[in-house]
Amino acid sequence: MPKKSLLVLLFIISFLHLSAQKINFKDGYPNNVNPIGIVKNISDSTLLEIVQRQTFRYFWHYAHPVSGLARERDVAVHAVSYWDYINEAWDEPNLSKTIFGGEDCAIGGTGMGILSTIVAVQRGWIGRDTAVKRLIKIADFLYRADCYHGIYPHFMNGTTGKTVPFDRLDDGADIVETSYLLMGFLCAKEYFTGDAITEKYLRKRIDQMWGAANWNWHTKGENKRLYWHWSPRNDFDMNFPVWGYNECLITYILSAASPNHGISRNVYDSTWSGSFGWQNGKTYYGYKLPLGNYDKDRGGPLFFEQYTYMGIDPNELKDDHGTDYAEQTKNHTLINRAYCIENPNHYKGYSAQCWGLTAGDSYKGYVAHSPENDKGVIQPTAAISSMPYTPKESMEALKYFYYELGSKIWGPFGFADGFSIHHNWYAKSHLAIDQGPIVVMIENYRSGLIWNLFMKIPDVQIGLKKLGFKSKWIKD
Repeated sequence: MPKKSLLVLLFIISFLHLSAQKINFKDGYPNNVNPIGIVKNISDSTLLEIVQRQTFRYFWHYAHPVSGLARERDVAVHAVSYWDYINEAWDEPNLSKTIFGGEDCAIGGTGMGILSTIVAVQRGWIGRDTAVKRLIKIADFLYRADCYHGIYPHFMNGTTGKTVPFDRLDDGADIVETSYLLMGFLCAKEYFTGDAITEKYLRKRIDQMWGAANWNWHTKGENKRLYWHWSPRNDFDMNFPVWGYNECLITYILSAASPNHGISRNVYDSTWSGSFGWQNGKTYYGYKLPLGNYDKDRGGPLFFEQYTYMGIDPNELKDDHGTDYAEQTKNHTLINRAYCIENPNHYKGYSAQCWGLTAGDSYKGYVAHSPENDKGVIQPTAAISSMPYTPKESMEALKYFYYELGSKIWGPFGFADGFSIHHNWYAKSHLAIDQGPIVVMIENYRSGLIWNLFMKIPDVQIGLKKLGFKSKWIKD
């Protein structure tokens, strides 16, 4: 039998086997996570696991082969069905380069991939030892890669470890992306606590990275502002303080938590909670929004409520300004959904089941979608990664994406990054920073795994207390 026919036959057999109602999520070769198609008549719990597991494949099977880092995005032809996907993979000689090529890797996305790997081990999709080896591969590569006072760049070449400039001035350190990376690594240190030599080695590498990260360097020695970027060629010419409120709260928490280079409370008060865009307090669609001075924008894109809170548990989290972060995360999500239901621009497809505006790919390129910047494009990650805050509403959206739109947006790495029914446009891409929150936030909804790990870390608790936070996790 020709090689192509044999592989297609094997795929069909595998697909039919995995499509049975009782799904063996450990099926397949050791540490090979096989893709699953659209499966009918399954429980909500099984559906959640299918989505998590398939999305995790982006980080496990699409990681850079040299470094193990998460590629920033794929540019695969996202076929209408699995059969088209397999046929195209063999009919198009260069498709393998299109699907599996790409040197640009995302530092923040890698941190999200590390968190996803912890979930994969806990759920039994991959082996613990193999996962540790992958994380060591990443850590060892980063130990030798470009780094600026312990802070990594936004993008990095996955083969050479050299910085890939984000733009002309942004060609060096990025403390926000580094905070996502270290959130992942610190969680890994908390999870992989075994006596095996490999686990001990991984923890040592993580301690080295965590201890070397010089957050204070990004205050320019002024103890007043925290700056996002620094470059050996351009110094602080970007001149971009990390103002709030947005996705960067985790950056302040880790900056304050650092055992060797922690920022002071004054930096947080001056740049973040003291900024014009921090507080809100207005009500939209009946929901009060505590933070984010995005009046017309109704809170901004939903990734504001997802990146930080992959590790930080917002439940019973309050600060000394009286902010309730459970209210913030939930209400911002409900406001975003209510806007989609109102649908003032009359985009086809928006509904109580089809909602979620956040940053991602659109027919106009990469766009930070929000009520103020609405292009008629829905990102599946927006609603799905809100599962801990709005479980009923997010589950309705997930079922719609999977069962109603699955033939157009479901593929080997989970859901495509975005779609617009109005414009008859469906993305052919996946982004690391959109895939990661899907795996992690569904898990936080299901078991609280990542929250349970991250919030127990002593340094994290020190950082939270330094900035005036109170949490059920912090014992006085």
